[in-house]
Amino acid sequence: MAEPPRVLVVGAGPAGLAAAVGAARAGAAVTLVDALPEPGGQIWRGQWSGRPGAMAAAWFRALRASAVDLRLGRRVITAQPGRLGLAGPGGPEAVGFDRLVLATGARERFLPFPGWTLPGVLGAGGLQALVKGGLDLRGQRVVVAGSGPLLLAAASCFRARGARVLAVAEQAGLGALLALAPGLCRRPRLLFQALPFLALPVRTGTWVTRAEGADRLRRVHLATGTGTRVLEADFLACGFGLVPNLDLAQVLGCEVRAGLVVVDALLRTSLPGVFAAGEATGIGGVDKALAEGRIAGLAAAGQAPGSRLLAAARRTRAWGRTLEAAYALRPELRGLWRPDTVLCRCENVTAGALQGFTRGRDARLQARCGMGRCQGRTCGPATEFLFGWAPGGPRLPLVPTACADLVGALADPEQP
Repeated sequence: MAEPPRVLVVGAGPAGLAAAVGAARAGAAVTLVDALPEPGGQIWRGQWSGRPGAMAAAWFRALRASAVDLRLGRRVITAQPGRLGLAGPGGPEAVGFDRLVLATGARERFLPFPGWTLPGVLGAGGLQALVKGGLDLRGQRVVVAGSGPLLLAAASCFRARGARVLAVAEQAGLGALLALAPGLCRRPRLLFQALPFLALPVRTGTWVTRAEGADRLRRVHLATGTGTRVLEADFLACGFGLVPNLDLAQVLGCEVRAGLVVVDALLRTSLPGVFAAGEATGIGGVDKALAEGRIAGLAAAGQAPGSRLLAAARRTRAWGRTLEAAYALRPELRGLWRPDTVLCRCENVTAGALQGFTRGRDARLQARCGMGRCQGRTCGPATEFLFGWAPGGPRLPLVPTACADLVGALADPEQP
């Protein structure tokens, strides 16, 4: 009797959970790894050991009832054909696989503006993660700014934890957002979820231009259709949409086009035995992640997904494209920086120091932009939007790693 395929799923957000559970139910031997200490990803962060919503609770129950080998707190640091090297609390380890599902999620896009490095200025998702981890925002004045649905979810979370949300500054105009109404009406669950957001102080066609303060954030300057508005604030939560995490896919050699992993209807990448699901194939929310995760998990286990599931995935991708068009970044955001505005925070490179460069590679080699600890994960998407530079490829190890962990991660997983 043939051994079941070894399926390794990277990422325990909604897409990874659906892929792992689906593959396990189809008879595969599944290992699920994630860098966080609990499954759920950013969207269900803190719910595994807390009070999950109905959707998260259902998938958590399915995971607990499955035979999935769950390995948390592990970061992928190396990638070779048929195996990945991990570093975690128990030291390094090498994990072999027959099929690999990449459900690596996304990160926030940050754009530089004067004062964006002040204490008190954080990513919208970053501040939300801190709040879920115990940060007390009661009575704190918070401005949320940038673009995308994440701003609304973050602002709602801050208000529920006692913060005074002064404004949700959405750079997209009202007309662009109204174009989402027909799609929302066809999706009653999403419409119901959006109802609490109506109580938030949302300001469309509004964007942050400057943050001020001597030792930390004190004031936020917002551009509006009628002029500038200045708000006294304790926190500014800012993010301009999401950028897929493609580092592992690129290191493996998967084809990437227009910032997304290229996949077919069964979520197969250009590499045999490697699948991708969720934000890696396009930003589209939890429904897209779950549908694609289920398809990728079944396909990785050798089981054909049904036509209804494939159709559902197509619909969620179409909705994702609609969201992308509605929240397209306005050109004014390219002109917020000043010559002394720090753009690469790891290497303390200012925007002025990058003038005269026409390629990101030259800026990396001569000005060290993107050469720091984060390997361009923050400044790369910013320079791509601001200057049109192609993002630099990832380097191994994928994250800063101790030499001992690197040696252990490169070991043969079949050897004792």
